[in-house]
Amino acid sequence: MGILNVTPDSFSDGGRFEGVEAARSQADALVAEGAALVDIGGESTRPGHTPVSAEEEKARILPIIRDLAPRLTVPISVDTYKASTADVALAAGARIVNDVWGLQREPDIARVAAAHGAPVMVMHNRETIDPAIDIVADMLRFFERSLDIARRAGIPDADIVLDPGIGFGKSWAQHLEALRRLPELKALGFPILVGVSRKSMLGRLHDAETKPVDRLTGSLSSHVLAATLGADIVRVHDVAPHIDALRVVDAVMRTAP
Repeated sequence: MGILNVTPDSFSDGGRFEGVEAARSQADALVAEGAALVDIGGESTRPGHTPVSAEEEKARILPIIRDLAPRLTVPISVDTYKASTADVALAAGARIVNDVWGLQREPDIARVAAAHGAPVMVMHNRETIDPAIDIVADMLRFFERSLDIARRAGIPDADIVLDPGIGFGKSWAQHLEALRRLPELKALGFPILVGVSRKSMLGRLHDAETKPVDRLTGSLSSHVLAATLGADIVRVHDVAPHIDALRVVDAVMRTAP
């Protein structure tokens, strides 16, 4: 999954791809490098971000989705937790909803996705960080609620992907534990999406302070590890090097003898 943030304040590439022409160029580059889908977001969800209204979010993403949907050879997912944004984005040509609040911030988003026949990517999140809890047990309870919302809305299980939410609502140790215990989520029987690309948790493992763009090696290592533990989709800024790295994982782990 190639990341296309069309926001002024995303942690890694804020402001770089605002506007249709810049977004089109980046989307074309992501697909040329091998992205199987493009995830378009109009609101930063980085720590300390400023929330935006649904109307502002729509104004950022709709011209871009309308431009890209007829052109791209891969599906577009819309990165939003707002039901009204998801509705108009799907009508404009997006095909998947990627919700960083796991259908729980605005549960009507599940009805919207079902009405459009759109798969959903359901991410674990928390309002506050609690280092004392068993984070995987918390994720399992969270996903139980999300799956209930999805099923009651009429979304089939085959259209649901789970995301442990690395970088969201967890301590540094809990981020690592969530990755380490990925097989426990995989055991639920759903495809798994993991996104660690350029995140600040990787910066803690460097000897010197790093900018997000300098965290490619850590991003690759994290996603290779995630793939060996069961991840099916990785959400990344740097598609080409991930394609190369994950081809090795697929050759070793997923090719029948």
